[in-house]
Amino acid sequence: MAIIGYARVSTEGQELTAQLEQLNGAGVDKIFKEKASGVKQDRPQLAAMLDHLREGDTVIVCKLDRIARSTKHLLEIVESLEARKVSFKVLNINLDTSTPTGKLMLSMLASIAQFEREMMLERQREGIRLAKDAGRYQGRKATARALSDKALELLAQGKTKQAVADELEIGIASVYRIAKAAKA
Repeated sequence: MAIIGYARVSTEGQELTAQLEQLNGAGVDKIFKEKASGVKQDRPQLAAMLDHLREGDTVIVCKLDRIARSTKHLLEIVESLEARKVSFKVLNINLDTSTPTGKLMLSMLASIAQFEREMMLERQREGIRLAKDAGRYQGRKATARALSDKALELLAQGKTKQAVADELEIGIASVYRIAKAAKA
């Protein structure tokens, strides 16, 4: 049973020092650390840490936003940890999934995240409806259909559907639809 720490900063200008001190103070045996954006980049050290874990281990982070991109991502990670019988602790909010209180806090976070998502989608649908009513919403442009003539020309030249999709930067399903519509 090992205590594994994970530390991350988002930009090269930031330092890991404070996180490393907190993790060492929490008695971690091994720390996986990286400088990577939580949103834009893959995080090889997070993947390595998750691969390294064994049943009975504990993962510790300083703050929730250091390990997960979103609440949904956090819940996916924690669910994966629980399936492997690995505990999860967050130092700044004293969350510990090995305790009933920690599990309750995590469930509350999940419920709040789901509620926020549903409210955002409801506001989005209402905004689209209002924009449509006002004649300001057109939806996204049909980029593939606008390229139908070019797609058919490339197909007539003997190019494969995948080659046409790649060249026009559209999905291969769109190329199939264009070809089918041309035969009809």
